[in-house]
Amino acid sequence: MQGTVARFDQSTRAGGLLTDDGIPLDFGAATLADHIRHLRVGQRVFVDTDTSGSVIGISMWR
Repeated sequence: MQGTVARFDQSTRAGGLLTDDGIPLDFGAATLADHIRHLRVGQRVFVDTDTSGSVIGISMWR
């Protein structure tokens, strides 16, 4: 699925996003792909979630 970054803390590398379905999701630093050094509010990302809806991965491209 895809989403838009709603907030990002550069120091902790954690933040939140809004999916294209309108669902807000929080994410931690461990979910960011290795190629991500910084995210900006409004940036589009690819989001992987587990069966419970928790974010397990965020990447810039597929």
